[in-house]
Amino acid sequence: MKRICLFLILVWLPKVLLTAQNLRAPAYPLITHNTYFSVWSFGDELAKSPTTHWSGQNASLLGMVKVDGQVYQFLGKEPKVYQSVVAAADESSYSFTYTETEPGAGWMNPQFSAASWKNGPAPFGDDKARAKTLWESSNLWVRRTFSLNDSGTGNLYLKLRHDDDVEVYLNGEEIYRLSGWAHQYQYIPISADIAKKLKKEGNVLAIHVANTAGGRLLDAGLVREVASNAYAKVAPAVQKSVELNATQTIYQFTCGKVDVTATFTSPLLLNNLEVLARPVTYVSVKAASNDKASHEVQVYLGASSDLAVNTPEQEVMSQEYTAEKLSILKTGTKEQPMFREKWEKERIDWGYFYVAVPTAAKAIQYISPVGKELTPFLSASLGNPENTQQSRNLVLSTILPFGKVGASAKEQVFLLGYDEVYSVQFFGQNLKPWWKNNASATMEKQLAQASTDYSKIMQQCQAFDRQMYQAAEKAGGKEYADLCELAYRQAIAAHTLVKSPTGETLFLSKENYSGGYINTVDVTYPSAPLFLLYNPELLKGMLNGIFYYSESGKWKKPYPAHDLGNYPFANGQTYGEDMPVEEAGNMLILTAAIAKAEGNAEYAKKHWATLTTWAEFLKKSGFDPENQLSTDDFAGHLARNANLSVKAIEALASYGMLAGMLGKPDVAKQYKDVAQEMAQNWMKLAQDGDHYTLAFEKPGTWSQKYNLAWDTILDLNIFPKTVRETEVKYYLKKQGTYGLPLDSRKTYTKSDWIIWTATLADNPADFKAIISPVWKYANETSSRVPLSDWHETTDGKKTGFQARSVVGGYFMKLLAEKLSGKQAQKASKK
Repeated sequence: MKRICLFLILVWLPKVLLTAQNLRAPAYPLITHNTYFSVWSFGDELAKSPTTHWSGQNASLLGMVKVDGQVYQFLGKEPKVYQSVVAAADESSYSFTYTETEPGAGWMNPQFSAASWKNGPAPFGDDKARAKTLWESSNLWVRRTFSLNDSGTGNLYLKLRHDDDVEVYLNGEEIYRLSGWAHQYQYIPISADIAKKLKKEGNVLAIHVANTAGGRLLDAGLVREVASNAYAKVAPAVQKSVELNATQTIYQFTCGKVDVTATFTSPLLLNNLEVLARPVTYVSVKAASNDKASHEVQVYLGASSDLAVNTPEQEVMSQEYTAEKLSILKTGTKEQPMFREKWEKERIDWGYFYVAVPTAAKAIQYISPVGKELTPFLSASLGNPENTQQSRNLVLSTILPFGKVGASAKEQVFLLGYDEVYSVQFFGQNLKPWWKNNASATMEKQLAQASTDYSKIMQQCQAFDRQMYQAAEKAGGKEYADLCELAYRQAIAAHTLVKSPTGETLFLSKENYSGGYINTVDVTYPSAPLFLLYNPELLKGMLNGIFYYSESGKWKKPYPAHDLGNYPFANGQTYGEDMPVEEAGNMLILTAAIAKAEGNAEYAKKHWATLTTWAEFLKKSGFDPENQLSTDDFAGHLARNANLSVKAIEALASYGMLAGMLGKPDVAKQYKDVAQEMAQNWMKLAQDGDHYTLAFEKPGTWSQKYNLAWDTILDLNIFPKTVRETEVKYYLKKQGTYGLPLDSRKTYTKSDWIIWTATLADNPADFKAIISPVWKYANETSSRVPLSDWHETTDGKKTGFQARSVVGGYFMKLLAEKLSGKQAQKASKK
């Protein structure tokens, strides 16, 4: 009998362990405040890779613990240091020989005669403010002849910026080729076989760039990687665990005879806008002896000045000072080019980055060139290190003494903040960050308040993290709760919070990694559940700018704009075409959702004339959509889109619901009747046996009808329950290894829509069955970047996009539970 019990335990135990498995995040958030102030770890171990901006560009943080003189590294990977061999334009002026016409065979070889080519200084491009040689044609061929001053060719790299497709040759041999572009310098290793063939005289670097779309750019040089001897003395900390919560990422390490906990807290508390808007992340370090003895402990934090630049070649100004009982390091670009950048992966290069600690902690702070940051920390005597005030690629270093550490943990806290000065431009007017609306506000005061509030905010964050996880687990199970944790900070931090010139809330998104548009309506739509759930005022902040655009007369069409511009310029739509049914449906549904969440339609009343115009447009053009884009624009244009038709129907029903809440019974009945009639016709045109089609009267096709989720969430009940049941049953047959495909055209999917689609399920088993492959994707994807919402269901790799706000849509199930609870309470009162 004992043997049988043991066998049963061994069979059962792995399933228990699998169920309890912690989610391995694709990337771990460390600093998450907005699209600019954003730092992530792209791997499983915090010290195995450099920390980066969400786009993958350098945003280096370094963390060390010294225990009885031995130094352990727990945060970040040491930055590579490069020495110029053949300088690029960011370091020294040089010229290319170039042509814009096909040069013929052998153009890349050293012996090729380029006597007929022109000469021009680098960089080349079509940005007149930055390019020294204007290039506006489709193709560019360049040659650069150079000499070497020394014989060393080890660890050689090509340093390259280009837009678009590029092929690069060194002395006639290809060393690099890429279809695409890189606006930041890339460092590409050159093989030793090619490098050793370099000569003292007469070497040729030859490049061809082909413009395929958008801008033009070229700059190139050669560099050598320089090894740092300092890091040879540093031992790796042993990472024991990582825990990701809604507002915190917590790492546990062993550093010899001391255990260390490093906690990164971005207090994104949606119900407290003052704290939410304060751009300060806490990095707390706790240390405790693990051998019952006492040990001398110091902690080092180094932060790169790259957190305040768009490109590493930009010169920065830095300073060390004290204010508000804090020791502070501050850095920002010398140029301060306000609002120059507007592409999807660009970083901020105006404003100032801060590292602060209480003066009572008796920290030592200094600023040094990269590669020299550890010298004072590794020395036996800290001394008084000199500070570098102006240069490039600086490191802001802080050393905090713990003194003797025993079994009882000691804690020190670093404050990392960013003052954007101005956040966005709204129809020609520069808007300050939310926290700067008080005329007396300063970044020093924000840092000081954050320091004073530390214990209180930690308690609030931990309480919220527990509450959110428990509610999500109750609503949809452990895997669903894990996904909500993963999405929370990412969704919020793709926005900025400001006040409009008239004092309205503006919570403006950036379309990270997918065009860089600001306040995109069909990005707001999928992200809305998170904000409806915890603070509808923020969703109003996502709609207010779009309402203003129409109501000011600046946008004159009978449906909403797609966007307000390219971040940070909210001066009017820049997307190439409209999405009439998509955006009209989104705005009507979300306005109704705000009314449902708040229990009144006052917000709708304020914009009733505009909502009426959009509803009338949908009544005329929404049911059987013409050939147009929807939010899934990457899938291309589609006529008679059945899911888009559902959106129009739900939007018209939403307008009717709002009319009823505003005491307009005739209008309410009219639009509910219209929506119900459309739903009956929809079922006839989309019916395809055991499911409904992708497009009307297109048998053999199918799609996720995620827009149908609002039918029950808003208590509209326009479609019969059988439609949802039919679709869910069909979806369960179509799942891939890593999720339910978006539709029958491709095997890729959108994970935010999968969560909405799963919410159509009437029983927990079906919901969990649809959710589980999404959890598997997040846990196993080889795309180690901030969560991509567009991935392949076959291999789990990202298809495109990362770090976008749309993952706020993961909270759809929680929103459904909350609003259905309100409906139940309302019914019980009746």
